[in-house]
Amino acid sequence: MFDDLINITPFSWLGILSAMSCGAIMGIERQILGKPVGIRTGMLVCLSTYIFVSISNAVATGSTDPTRVIGQIITGVGFLGAGVMMSRDGLVIGVTSAAAIWILAAIGATIGSGYHMTGIKLSILSVVALVGVTKVEKTFSAMQKGVHARLTAKRRK
Repeated sequence: MFDDLINITPFSWLGILSAMSCGAIMGIERQILGKPVGIRTGMLVCLSTYIFVSISNAVATGSTDPTRVIGQIITGVGFLGAGVMMSRDGLVIGVTSAAAIWILAAIGATIGSGYHMTGIKLSILSVVALVGVTKVEKTFSAMQKGVHARLTAKRRK
């Protein structure tokens, strides 16, 4: 009876924990900065992608192609990301949040394909990229031109 309660085939507790951890890793960075893709969104995007890919791999037969599910996830996540982006006064904002959703789905697909540790490494690398580029942008004035300068000026108003 207890085995029935803890058995979650075709999923694994390691996969679920990995997906939720990866979503949280990325979501914490976004939430600290007050961005639209926070901890909950990160965890849910990564976990749901893990679930879809795991189900697809579990039900695949010789005549089915589980990679089609990944293709549909890419399309759906593209629409989700587009909903995060906005155009305001000639500025497009939310592109990084949309990209964060995109990488979260890719990480979820990686975990769903059985590469748990790779997913965690990709999450850490993604946060390093987000934090590192932000530091570089703040350090070098050449990185503060164009859209970034106009957006910073608007925020100060």
